[in-house]
Amino acid sequence: MPLAPAETSMWEKPTPRIPTKASDAEINARYETKERKIIVESNREKLPNFVEALKRPNYMNVRPFYQRRLRWDQVRRSRFIESFIINIPVPPLFLYETNYNTYEVIDGQQRITAVRAFYENDLVLKGLEHWPELNGRKYSTLPSNIRAGIDRRSISYVVVLTESAQTTEEALLLKQIVFERLNTGGVRLSNQEIRNSLYHGEFNKMLFQLAANPIFRKAWGLPLPTHDEEDHPSSELLKCRTYRNMDDVEVVLRFFALRHHHRYQHGMQGFLDLYMIRSRDFDEQSRAVLRDLFQSTIKLADDIYGEKLFRPYLLKNDKWSKHPRKAFADAVLVGTSEHLQHSKKLVSRREKIIEATRI
Repeated sequence: MPLAPAETSMWEKPTPRIPTKASDAEINARYETKERKIIVESNREKLPNFVEALKRPNYMNVRPFYQRRLRWDQVRRSRFIESFIINIPVPPLFLYETNYNTYEVIDGQQRITAVRAFYENDLVLKGLEHWPELNGRKYSTLPSNIRAGIDRRSISYVVVLTESAQTTEEALLLKQIVFERLNTGGVRLSNQEIRNSLYHGEFNKMLFQLAANPIFRKAWGLPLPTHDEEDHPSSELLKCRTYRNMDDVEVVLRFFALRHHHRYQHGMQGFLDLYMIRSRDFDEQSRAVLRDLFQSTIKLADDIYGEKLFRPYLLKNDKWSKHPRKAFADAVLVGTSEHLQHSKKLVSRREKIIEATRI
């Protein structure tokens, strides 16, 4: 199996396991050591002060471009601001203290960016229900009493302090626990959306780049990529559930992770989480090897299967499926990657391979 340099040692570090059975004494002892106990503090800040604090270097990593593909639109942002006008309580933000007085947003990115856009006059209010006469206004053009009233409002946030975890891996697992339990404001996220928020970094960026591969896009029935897609995805693309839920990105991750199927543990989602955590140590050389591996693999798979790429044969219906399947993509990609050195021979025998796949 072709491996990137960093992959050769990524499994050497043991994964911490939580016992499923223990005596009362052992449970009490574990509790007294504060294992899996989160240290938090709560704060409140007036909106203008909070926005001003966001400008401080290395104060808060909001990550507006790396959390969700489907962001709040102008109306939803405006109605969030309207909540402050009519003084409706808004949910607290949840932050993680990565270093002393340096924070990362676990839950609340959309709320923060809405408040910041409003105070920076980048948000023109639209779709207000209780104050429709303010539609078309922005912060600087609001009546003075309205501005003063909003400036009196506060935003609350809960901080998971850095003392809650002893190592980087513990911190990532802890953020995952908090994020999954919150599941961001009642809008359920896919597993890959959660990973995208928690394990952002160069490897995660690479997953998005590879998911935009034209061959890969075509196989999943997604529109071909455009140069400004991440900032301005087309309406056609946003209609695709596969894209919105980041299922395409997850398939790329599954390919890289399942090449290590002999290390499989914690179920599929737990295994993918673990690979993402360990991938944060991949250097550029290792990422380059993986990038080339994926591109070579997807090209060979397409040369063999063509329009049938990632689509299983349905024996019951005696025809090929109209839709690609993740599990079938796993088998095709991982299997193909192990025989890249025989690419010419495989392509020459594509009809036999397809027939064997059908059976």
